[in-house]
Amino acid sequence: MRLDWIGWIATAVFASSYLFKQPLALRRVQAAAALLWVIYGLIIHAFPVVVANLVVAGMAAYSSRSWRAGKASSELADTAAIESR
Repeated sequence: MRLDWIGWIATAVFASSYLFKQPLALRRVQAAAALLWVIYGLIIHAFPVVVANLVVAGMAAYSSRSWRAGKASSELADTAAIESR
């Protein structure tokens, strides 16, 4: 069974992430692509691919949460500043 297509889809998804203008969307797409690479690495028994992409997926997920949290606190500060006027 040829499962190379999973690697090609992972490549396409990762490359398409650079078309997203919003950082949160970019990070989420990169995390999804990394998870596809993890699946592909497991199938072909390439554990360095699995570990490297688990790290990438984890960092993308973490940074998307921290970016979102930072944006939320920034919006809260902006709202407070507007209300204090």
